[in-house]
Amino acid sequence: MQNQLFQQARDAVNRLMNRANGNFNQQDKQAAQNAIQSAYTNATAEEQQELRELENQLKQQNELK
Repeated sequence: MQNQLFQQARDAVNRLMNRANGNFNQQDKQAAQNAIQSAYTNATAEEQQELRELENQLKQQNELK
């Protein structure tokens, strides 16, 4: 069974990363972070590792701005 929250978190981060010129606001970033945190609840060990990587992507994007 696929973790729906995990998929939503991955999709949210991918949408942010694919926007032209990294043009997204703090609300968009917070929504992605919230999706990641929600996904941790039922995540497998592998999913948790990918969620950590998604969090790192968000942090790196924030540092580039």
